[in-house]
Amino acid sequence: MKKRQEVYDLYWYFACERQNIFMKKTNGMSAPWTEDPILQEYKFCNSYRVNDRVSQYLLKKVIYNGKTYSDEDMLFRILLFKIFNKESTWELLLNEFDDITLKGFNKKEYSRVLENAISSGIKIYNDAYISCANKVFGYDRKHDNHLELLNKMFNEDNIQNKIIKCKNMEEAFNIIKSYPLIGNFMAYQLVTDINYSEVVNWKEDEFTVAGPGSLRGIKKCFIDKGNMSNEDIIRYMYEHQDKEFKRLNLNFQRIGNRPLQLIDCQNIFCELDKYCRQALPDLKSNRTKIKKKYIPKTQQIEYMYPPKWNIK
Repeated sequence: MKKRQEVYDLYWYFACERQNIFMKKTNGMSAPWTEDPILQEYKFCNSYRVNDRVSQYLLKKVIYNGKTYSDEDMLFRILLFKIFNKESTWELLLNEFDDITLKGFNKKEYSRVLENAISSGIKIYNDAYISCANKVFGYDRKHDNHLELLNKMFNEDNIQNKIIKCKNMEEAFNIIKSYPLIGNFMAYQLVTDINYSEVVNWKEDEFTVAGPGSLRGIKKCFIDKGNMSNEDIIRYMYEHQDKEFKRLNLNFQRIGNRPLQLIDCQNIFCELDKYCRQALPDLKSNRTKIKKKYIPKTQQIEYMYPPKWNIK
């Protein structure tokens, strides 16, 4: 393994500075929360995935909303929300139906609501990551294929019974990724979100998958990976985080006593790739610009975490 030291050190700097921004904002401090011009101008995900707005919405409105759901309903709710990955789409369905449960799932009615939204110029998918859009189930509309996917998963294949029995994330990942319209990246995101719930309690440090953005970041960070896989690299960062923050004299502020997890280290590589497009533009990849500028949100988030993490 041969590091590109400047970029490798940037990885830890970014992780720490992005977390510093998060802490300053949540503590009510006024902008600017950083002197870094790139972090001031452009939008970057949090160092901890769970702190991102959509993850927080998932926790508070989909999983821990004060109501009690069966395991199958909870799994259905999580997968439905994450396939569209957009708060307004969830609200759209919730306003139309009494609640979102597997028993109350009606493909035609869900499709009608979503089609009406599209006809009104409303976006029903989050563009944070691109979900597969082929017509594998024979429908012209992307959302109809996704609704049929959910129907096949839950009503035909009873995936809920299989997921509940899984002993680890990898086992569940392999079940979910076996379905059309779901690739490795999406399957990894889904098992991570399922693990936020009380339905399962898989260990987080046993399994990871490098997504497309992460692969670009790893390539910029390492000149040569040697015999290590991309997933080995992510695990290396996870295992060495305390040592590297100390080496660079960076005061990384954890959430509770929770270190960055494998999913976080994977995501940071993706954000590092974006950061380097401005900081080190000579390091080429198939993406050259950061698409989104940072726009402050007026609505404050009251952060919560899965109770099983025991974070106050």
